[in-house]
Amino acid sequence: MLESLTDQLLDAARRAGALEAEAIAMRGHSLSVDVRGGRLEQAERAESVDVGLRVLIGGRQAIVSGTNHSSEALDEMAHRAVAMAREAPVDDTLGLAEASQLATDRDISRLELNDPAVDPGPSELEQAALLAEAAALGVAGVSVVESAGAGFQRRETLIAASNGFSGRSERSSHGVFCTAISGEGLRMERDYAGESRIHAADMPAPAEIGALAGTRAAERAGARKPPTGAFPVLYDERVAAGLIGHIIAAINGVSIARGSSWLRDAMDTAILPEALTITEQPHLPRMPASRLFDAEGLATAPRAIIDSGVLRGWLLDLSTARKLGFESTANAVRGLSSPPGPGVSNIVLSGGTGVRGDLIAEMGRGLVVTSLLGASINPTTGDYSRGASGFWVENGEISHPVNECTIAGNLRDMLRTARAADDARDWRSHRVPSLLIEGMTVAGA
Repeated sequence: MLESLTDQLLDAARRAGALEAEAIAMRGHSLSVDVRGGRLEQAERAESVDVGLRVLIGGRQAIVSGTNHSSEALDEMAHRAVAMAREAPVDDTLGLAEASQLATDRDISRLELNDPAVDPGPSELEQAALLAEAAALGVAGVSVVESAGAGFQRRETLIAASNGFSGRSERSSHGVFCTAISGEGLRMERDYAGESRIHAADMPAPAEIGALAGTRAAERAGARKPPTGAFPVLYDERVAAGLIGHIIAAINGVSIARGSSWLRDAMDTAILPEALTITEQPHLPRMPASRLFDAEGLATAPRAIIDSGVLRGWLLDLSTARKLGFESTANAVRGLSSPPGPGVSNIVLSGGTGVRGDLIAEMGRGLVVTSLLGASINPTTGDYSRGASGFWVENGEISHPVNECTIAGNLRDMLRTARAADDARDWRSHRVPSLLIEGMTVAGA
């Protein structure tokens, strides 16, 4: 079915006058269940088949998408896209890949991205959610479970283009989450646990997830504001990936081409300590961000983005690579109604030593951050400020939970002091351990 839809779209685009075109067809279904108070609260099921078309005419492009699959509707989409493209501004860097650039290995089955097991039904998901809720409520100090749920989805996507590329991906996802609350009235504290996997066999038990949510919420009971001053801050592995995510955003080819990144002049300079390396690993099996080819049909490959602390590469699609005078790094991602743009697959930070507790002991006095909210981050200068909560450390030991504080610094300065533990979790698309940052400003009481 998907092949027929993409073939029809490309034929329609050709007839409408597009010399280059790219079609996407996506079929998927999902099921989610939420429980509350030991009862089913909500169940949702969705099924859809969607299509998208990108046409390129003389350095101009346009994109349309829809859910109507009739021949008339597909012809109308193509004519509309061509008419839009003829009115679009010219960008000489736009264009499909050359045939010689296209990936030859397109058999994604070896990445094991689609669970062959039978899809779970509503009753199975409800039972998983109820087990998570019951486990959270069983933790001393938990007053209520705000929400618990389980879900499943399966999606098949086909990308085809007039340059001869055709690539398919099939992905599944299982998930369970739970949010628990400790305390009463104005002293309530909330925390969360959730896990997702491609294969059901890799999922932790729902009760384990619920118990973790409950434990985290109970540990936050009695939280208060920390003192104000300059202190070391440990980003727990739950939130440390977000810190590295600011690097990933800053080396996106779009930001570099516009000159709007705080790392725009940092190629081949040290931005992390020498002990730390960040690699992109797109071929890891059973990981949701894994892929053999990018959204423009180019073959992906493992590479070091930051090698021994030194920045070695941008994230580039074809257009941004042409703007900057480089070759694409096969980092193109796109959706049904958006053009290709640089993105990232699996990120692994290595070089961490010791355990999280060792870093806490070395802090002496400072803040362990387990949750972040809000953001004031200047993408051009790297100035950073975020609301935070977590735990206060005194004499190298966790003393009490804290909330309602702000942490601030400059990303360039912060990351040069980073020290990493070795507690990164394998099932994260961004495998980043806990990170200790020296000398941040903490604003609390």
